[in-house]
Amino acid sequence: MTKMSPLLERALETLQIEIAGLEGLIKRLDSEFEEAVNLLFACGGKVILAGMGKSGLIAQKIAATLTSTGTPALFLHAGESTHGDLGIITKQDVVIAFSYSGETDEVLQMIGHIQAIGVPLIAMTGKPDSTLAQAATVHLSIAVEKEACPLGLTPTASSTATLALGDALAMCLLEQRQFSEDDFALFHPGGSLGRKLTIKIEDVMVSGEPLPVVPENMPMREALNVLSSKNLGIVVAVNRDEKISGVFTTGDLMRLLEDEQSFLDKPLLEFTHPDPKTIAPEELAAKALHEMETHSITCLVVADQENRPIGIVQIYYILRAGVY
Repeated sequence: MTKMSPLLERALETLQIEIAGLEGLIKRLDSEFEEAVNLLFACGGKVILAGMGKSGLIAQKIAATLTSTGTPALFLHAGESTHGDLGIITKQDVVIAFSYSGETDEVLQMIGHIQAIGVPLIAMTGKPDSTLAQAATVHLSIAVEKEACPLGLTPTASSTATLALGDALAMCLLEQRQFSEDDFALFHPGGSLGRKLTIKIEDVMVSGEPLPVVPENMPMREALNVLSSKNLGIVVAVNRDEKISGVFTTGDLMRLLEDEQSFLDKPLLEFTHPDPKTIAPEELAAKALHEMETHSITCLVVADQENRPIGIVQIYYILRAGVY
């Protein structure tokens, strides 16, 4: 077995220490976490996340995650809080304070003001007996057995644990609020993520006259003419009620030719796939792309609530729209 280099050994040890920190976090999840979620869910104002140094940077990321998933949140720099910024906290808010030691001076200086206005305080520390933990309404432990830093100085495993616990809070709140893809899209209108969440099937489907929709009893000879002229690689067979009864693709044609069957004068319905994959026009284009990738197909029939074909959406049009 090839000996691992010192660099890879250090990297492996770092990851193992951080994983161990997360595993410890899992074992400690208890009713205090549930109480924290309930406090945040009941918050009628905003969530204020305060910290210093590395803890402050983690707090900023958690604030961004909360805000983007339906829980309005702001980061408050603990060092600036006593120079006027405490005014951002109102009686409707909840404060989450971050300090691994639970004794960070700048964070402790906030406690009196928080208690004076009577807002709940959630503390994230690694020391349950610390001043901050004891002053809090709810304490969430982010204790780790050891840091990955060989000097024991730089927050590593502890900051990873803090971030993960913040994500857990945000995801629980997301579900509590029944936060949907449409809600998420409102907060992420830009970039590729915005395109995934705002472009709908009706924006990229082929509809109207170009649609290759034919009666299910049409002879195959005629159906193949439609398949060729519409150039979408598919024809959709409908019954007398104009509802979808099946689809036939160029791939199906190739298989028929290989079998050397006599099929040109037979009705299309004999060769269609019944119950084809369909999608509604109001669905997100990203969902159609997922369906196509899952089932290894390149197009979907767009159907209304009565299962009548109103469009065809091809993978090419979705990708061209930037949904990937």
